[in-house]
Amino acid sequence: MRRYLIPMIIGLSGTLVLASFGVWQVQRLAWKEGILAEIEGRIAGPLVALPAVPELDQHRFLPVEVMGDFDGTDVPVFLSHSGGPIYRLIAAFQTDDGRRIMVDRGGISAAQPLDDARRTAAMSGVTVTGNLHWPDEVDSWTPERDANGVYYGRDVLEMADELATEPVLVILREASENTPPATPLPVTTTGIPNNHLGYAVQWFGLAIVWAGMTLALLWRIRKRTV
Repeated sequence: MRRYLIPMIIGLSGTLVLASFGVWQVQRLAWKEGILAEIEGRIAGPLVALPAVPELDQHRFLPVEVMGDFDGTDVPVFLSHSGGPIYRLIAAFQTDDGRRIMVDRGGISAAQPLDDARRTAAMSGVTVTGNLHWPDEVDSWTPERDANGVYYGRDVLEMADELATEPVLVILREASENTPPATPLPVTTTGIPNNHLGYAVQWFGLAIVWAGMTLALLWRIRKRTV
């Protein structure tokens, strides 16, 4: 029995530790699914007026409706997309009550010349529905804006400074315009990672492998002692 004791302790301990990580990932999966359901509920909620002072923690994904004018100024943001690289057009929007905000009008294929992509025409009397958002796309690795004024991440504060607007961004869902310059890309939960199921399967798989290796070692010890 002494020959079996240490391998059994190591094998059982390792299996339990690895399996516990799998259980933790299953718990995290339930937690993340709850968050995603909450976000989806907020995205699809009833439309409201634009808050006087939008705040990230309180108003992220809030569905809003605003009416006003596009004044023809915008900035392009180069981003990867499932259909290939695109320019997202972030346009200045003057609301009927005198506020100046930003509207993400959607994407244009980056295969088009940049001059064609930056084509936000002035338009009056537009009703915009969409969701407030503060995209988390900029970090220390994000390239600086290039010589053509192209951004490589939607930095709300920096874009607002360039467009002389409030640091408020509405991701367009629909707009009452006949010829929109871009394809709307509404807010969804698609880009929010949820890999906990895969991690759980990996940890449980490692636990099974560890247990199998332990049994194989015990079998070899038994063969040597027979």
